[in-house]
Amino acid sequence: MSKEVKDYSKYFVAPDLKSAKRRGKSDVQVIRFEQIPENMRNAGAGKKYMVETYGCQMNVHDSETIAGILEQIGYESTDREEDADIILLNTCAVRGNAEDKVFGELGRLKQLKLEKPDLILGVCGCMSQEEVVINRILRSYQHVDLIFGTHNIHRLPFLLRNALFNKEMVVEVWSKEGDVVENMPKVRRDGLSAWVNIMYGCDKFCTYCIVPYTRGKERSRRPEDVLNEIRELARKGYQEVTLLGQNVNAYGKDLADGNYTFGDLMNDVRKIGIPRVRFTTSHPRDFDDHLIEVLAKRGNLVEHIHLPVQSGSTEVLKMMARKYTRESYLELVGKIKQAIPDIALTTDIIVGFPGETDEQFEETLSLVREVEYDSAFTFIYSPREGTPAASMKDDVPPEVKKERLQRLNELQNEISRRKNEALRGKVVEVLVEGESKKNPDILSGRTRTNKLVNFEGPKSLIGKFAHVRIDQPQTWTLKGVWVDEKATDQSGGIRNGTHP
Repeated sequence: MSKEVKDYSKYFVAPDLKSAKRRGKSDVQVIRFEQIPENMRNAGAGKKYMVETYGCQMNVHDSETIAGILEQIGYESTDREEDADIILLNTCAVRGNAEDKVFGELGRLKQLKLEKPDLILGVCGCMSQEEVVINRILRSYQHVDLIFGTHNIHRLPFLLRNALFNKEMVVEVWSKEGDVVENMPKVRRDGLSAWVNIMYGCDKFCTYCIVPYTRGKERSRRPEDVLNEIRELARKGYQEVTLLGQNVNAYGKDLADGNYTFGDLMNDVRKIGIPRVRFTTSHPRDFDDHLIEVLAKRGNLVEHIHLPVQSGSTEVLKMMARKYTRESYLELVGKIKQAIPDIALTTDIIVGFPGETDEQFEETLSLVREVEYDSAFTFIYSPREGTPAASMKDDVPPEVKKERLQRLNELQNEISRRKNEALRGKVVEVLVEGESKKNPDILSGRTRTNKLVNFEGPKSLIGKFAHVRIDQPQTWTLKGVWVDEKATDQSGGIRNGTHP
């Protein structure tokens, strides 16, 4: 089963800050996805595929595209790896533990590959863009058949053809960003909520972040292509879309005229008949007044903003190259709250960044107290090879990092519980997503402010909007009772689409 190992160095380059920052805005074209090659159109007939996804919403959406391509080739989906004829691991490179999980899976799947020699095992996504990862796979995981990256998903039919017919590992990882490819097939499972890419890549170069290297420079989709995709989703009955980008606020800056911004896009999306529109992720530096003005119009633009702060210390933010200060971040939050008083804010926070002092961590705690986030994703700093922060002296002891994370989480949990408690007795609008994962007799869905609600109700509510009275607020979720719309309490919180 061993394969010939070739020199694949021509397919990738190590992350390099200086060369990456010099990358221009040219040489990115808009192309349409090519038809499946004639000799691959039925290659998957009678066969099954499995895509295992790690990481962010962008990776989830990439997996929807991968699934769409595989199903055009004839494959059918399966959740049982022993039944799969192709298994792809769509990977994340943001934190070290995500990479460790992938390598653990590759080791575990070696036995399945021995039992099923014809199984195609592939690795794709952000990890594939790292030279150190490719070298490790070539050296220690030669049972892998296929490796491709984030810029050439549209090439999957050709790469899979080579993997099926060649006896050597197929590796194609582009260090240069690919074109913006339109008309890619997608498999969206629930018919209820949909991800929509509006741009790719990031030019911010935060010192801790590998994303600008694995996802490349910022490339915006044309407004007409984004709007047409959302209109098509509306025609198909989707109730919610989430606009995706590594930094959605930078949308449009690379387009030819440069005058059509993210605020303009949101204003146009607001006029499309999708009941709810979300977006993620936004960078505070690019969050302008025009966008706030548009979001304040509400309608289908929900009252939830994910606004990563990463640290409450201006000194740490400078070391992170976030390009804003504590004061400017708080000023932005103030503007948002003034325009949208019932906004729900969520965030990302890193503790234990190299050089972070006790006093600087206390500044983070005080910022959290002042902003009062509805929830937060909190992390201990994880060095990523090739980023500037990886060469910084990591002088915060592990036990201090853990203690800081615990204190931060305790504070945030206290705030989250208090904010949820304020909803006790209120009636909220819930988009019912399905049965609760823990109890099939309980329905589960989310409010406009993205709070998870569990309640008892008829299964006929799945895929619809329901009014739920909150009677058991908890720290991370809300429990409630379904209320027939005709019997809604006038004081219960229904407020023309602006309720939680």
